[in-house]
Amino acid sequence: MDAVTLLRNDHKTVERLFKQFEKAGPNAHKTKKDLVEKIVEELSIHAAIEEQVLYPAAREAVPDEDDLVLESLEEHHIVKWVLSEIDGMDPEDERFTAKVTVLIENVRHHVEEEEGDLFPALRKAMKRKELEELAQAMEKAKKVAPTHPHPRAPDTPPGNLVAGVAAGAIDKAQDTGKGAVRKILGRRKAS
Repeated sequence: MDAVTLLRNDHKTVERLFKQFEKAGPNAHKTKKDLVEKIVEELSIHAAIEEQVLYPAAREAVPDEDDLVLESLEEHHIVKWVLSEIDGMDPEDERFTAKVTVLIENVRHHVEEEEGDLFPALRKAMKRKELEELAQAMEKAKKVAPTHPHPRAPDTPPGNLVAGVAAGAIDKAQDTGKGAVRKILGRRKAS
């Protein structure tokens, strides 16, 4: 698999989650909360691998698209702030659905630009083997990427590499702890 295919697959995964959220009824609070947890995780990981691997490679391979990469970084910045607001937000909060809707609109715009402009430019500028190596690097980065947004963290190398690994380790530890607590609470309810 090459880098463009990997990222398009990520985009499809997130779009499926968006559509499920949009189809959930206004009182489907548990469903929406669960979907938002998945959206937060998917987008946090996706943003990290683009910032750590894709964008530096794109700036080198396609310098004519530098403005698009910089715009993409700013779009990520906005998305991470919205993600940080909805991460753990009560789905019954009157602004919850509005915030998620704004997030969805921003991400769809970002995906449209990437898939319409940046990805074709990368395919043109890079050899297939280079795109495959880029995908391998992104797969490795996914394993240590943050699972929650960190909007104040650096988004360009080398700062994002160091901060991303540290944030990823902390996020994964917190996720494991939350999962254990849910499991314990689930057992208590069943008793």
